[in-house]
Amino acid sequence: MHTTLTCKYCHDCLDVRPVPPPALMDPPRLGDATSRDAHKESKSMSELVPSPELPGSHRREATHSGLVSETDVYVTMRDGVRLCVDVYRPETDEPLPALLAFSIYNKELATPEATSLPPQPAWSPLWMGPTEAGDTRFLTSRGYVHVVGMPRGVGKSGGGGSREFDSYDLIEWIAAQPWCDGNVGMVGISGFGAEQMHVARQNPPSLKAIFPYDPRGAYGTLGGFREEHPGGVLSLFRYLVGHFGVFHQNKGAPTQLPPARDALWRTAMANPDYRMYGHILNVLSMKGQHMPAIFETLINPFEEPGTVERSEAEFDTIKIPVYTGAGWYGYTYKTHLQGAQSYWRHLKDIPKKLLFLGHAHLERPFHGLHHEIVRWYDHWLKGIDTGILDEPPVRYWVSGANEWRTGTDWPLPETEWTKLYLTSWERLRSQEFTPGSADDLIPPDSFVQMPLTHTRDVAKLRFMTDPLPHDVLIAGPSKLKLWAAIDQEDTNWIIVLKDVGPDPSVRTAREGEFDIPQGLPERELTRGWLKATNRALDAERSTPWKPFHKLTRDAAQPVVPGEVVEYDIEILATANLFRAGHRICVEITSMDRPTGVAGATDVEYVPYHICSSKTTLHHVFHNTQYPSHLLLPVVPTVPGPQESSSGPA
Repeated sequence: MHTTLTCKYCHDCLDVRPVPPPALMDPPRLGDATSRDAHKESKSMSELVPSPELPGSHRREATHSGLVSETDVYVTMRDGVRLCVDVYRPETDEPLPALLAFSIYNKELATPEATSLPPQPAWSPLWMGPTEAGDTRFLTSRGYVHVVGMPRGVGKSGGGGSREFDSYDLIEWIAAQPWCDGNVGMVGISGFGAEQMHVARQNPPSLKAIFPYDPRGAYGTLGGFREEHPGGVLSLFRYLVGHFGVFHQNKGAPTQLPPARDALWRTAMANPDYRMYGHILNVLSMKGQHMPAIFETLINPFEEPGTVERSEAEFDTIKIPVYTGAGWYGYTYKTHLQGAQSYWRHLKDIPKKLLFLGHAHLERPFHGLHHEIVRWYDHWLKGIDTGILDEPPVRYWVSGANEWRTGTDWPLPETEWTKLYLTSWERLRSQEFTPGSADDLIPPDSFVQMPLTHTRDVAKLRFMTDPLPHDVLIAGPSKLKLWAAIDQEDTNWIIVLKDVGPDPSVRTAREGEFDIPQGLPERELTRGWLKATNRALDAERSTPWKPFHKLTRDAAQPVVPGEVVEYDIEILATANLFRAGHRICVEITSMDRPTGVAGATDVEYVPYHICSSKTTLHHVFHNTQYPSHLLLPVVPTVPGPQESSSGPA
């Protein structure tokens, strides 16, 4: 249902009207009976101050001591290739459940010695994403064996053959060891999460549950084009993070490619957008000898036909409990945030939970969420009643309110999908356009973007509401429905959603009140992307709030310069409370840039994109015929302090 909310005093601002508190606002049941009672009596400091751990989480004390380390253990796969793993376990003869951390990242970064570095917050220059296999000391002291390994072709593992069943074979090897009681789970985030979803499709009998947080994309094998590059706009995240890889690789001179691939390579080499970036041309010129995965994306920047259908069939093969999620930080590199939601949407008839953290990454080496991880596995691998299935299945952090909320599904069933219309003077309004009125004649707004060869400036249009009369909560994905014309055959649409304010000003004809004040506080919440030529929709899979673009080479449609074209642009999910007096802001741009030179950037997980090498004029239409609008996931709430399980109201 599309809902337009209007203020009772005017028609140009949102009004969240008082409604009965929805069920999801009820404080959840947390932990076992004892911890639940304690939670009712008082709140700990960790429940009052935002923390990487969840409020009231099952905090079981350590039950084991000592640490037995077996490093560089070689495990033979079904085809004879040997994988190299480390095994960490407490000092006991008792067989215990095991948690496997398995990914393409170097296991030497996960040793107890390597992870003894003091935890680094997201803003530390020493924060490093791949140190995410889990806290060995924490896991072993709670009665779990922690196994860390890498697939073939990586680090100390052997090479050759297909890695398809490496994690399956390793899980069954672990279950057969005398130190394991036959029950295996998996741990670790990002690449480690992707491996969990990969092997869950194969159903190894000893794998009883998984916790794939930040799991990478759901469409494809271990991630794929769709969720790595939303809207087909090429992100350079993999290029930036690829420097951490320890893949086996013998680089040689570029050689002749097969005819079909040679044709793709020649087209890529002639692409002026690629040639603008010397570091991209450097990869292309080596014909796959250097950074082969990046090379493949550059010569074929589309989703392979059949990927969606094959992945949808595979979702039904996952039969074990899954606890997934991501953080609102994930919108910058997309794959984790998009993948978690895709898995949630498609996993059926299994116990599942979904968690969204805030905008700051978990500390590295990864040690956050460990109480929740143990709580999950205590239930499934040890048979302990932790209360984890008594709670609502969805939990999410609300920026702006700085509090946790829960829900029964995602997107939240009580969402009121609310339109805000783009209009003249870069304003957002809730009032619909009126046919047969001056609304028919509103001219477009326009901006010109010169390429990076000419400027560092990012041109944009910036549409904002008036200061809001009431708090407005959004939670979920958004969409920009846009009618626009350009003077080239292609562009990148980059959409930025922001919270601006507080703003006590008014705009009038009086001197000093013409403009919105400069320097207002603002927070970027999330973004959306769409390459104009990839605008074709899959009508069967699209929803009003989530456009599903085809993204195959055959579906690409060049833009006719000057023609008004309709675009549906997904804006990645977030949750934010816009306070009264704040403005909702949406920016429309077509370029971003690296923060350094030679393709370097400050933070690899805040990547930039390959943008146009041509100066491009953009006209954005908003009138009765072309009612461009922002669709927001407004969640009903009530004025005053919000009910939640933690965090300041």
